[in-house]
Amino acid sequence: MRQVSGLILLAAGGSVLLLTGCATGKATVGGGNYHVTAYRPHDPSQVKVKLSTSTQNLFVMEGDRLLMAVQANVGKPGALTPHGHFTIYSKQKERRRASEPDAGYPMAYWCEFAPAYGFHEGFVWPVPHTHGCVRLHREAAARLFALTRIGTPVIIESSLPEDKQYGNLVLRLDQSRDPDPPRSVLLSPSWFKDPPGPLLVDQ
Repeated sequence: MRQVSGLILLAAGGSVLLLTGCATGKATVGGGNYHVTAYRPHDPSQVKVKLSTSTQNLFVMEGDRLLMAVQANVGKPGALTPHGHFTIYSKQKERRRASEPDAGYPMAYWCEFAPAYGFHEGFVWPVPHTHGCVRLHREAAARLFALTRIGTPVIIESSLPEDKQYGNLVLRLDQSRDPDPPRSVLLSPSWFKDPPGPLLVDQ
């Protein structure tokens, strides 16, 4: 049985959107008003990450059980996120960009699935905007890092059956107008602090 009714995304002003079949998925929030709840897997070996590049929907599944459904940000034209079947083979929570420009820029919760391609924290735009990596809001990136391990399968396609099944559960996110943090903050070790609260909850 698919378990989705308990997933919750918290929007601004304390209002709560309960992720059930009645949710529309059309609301949009800024980065400061975004909260994700993700479920602890019963069998971590059965976890898969599935990404639809046409919708930018990311689903973490354990068999037919939905653990997390969030918006990602994929590669822009000319720098597309690769499609196919992969596995996560490298993880590094406190990763920073090594090359210029912007050497030292944090790429927290790095989960690499192909050479130089990975999931990591970053501003999420409503349209494809990255250089090929998959950006996630800190709330989602931290939980993806907790849900996955070395060897976790990753499936990236232009569209997925889960888009129709669970796409209405994804709260749309637009950080395109969020101000850049001061560089001193970006370079501080405190940048890698986990978001408050438990990363995974039991169901």
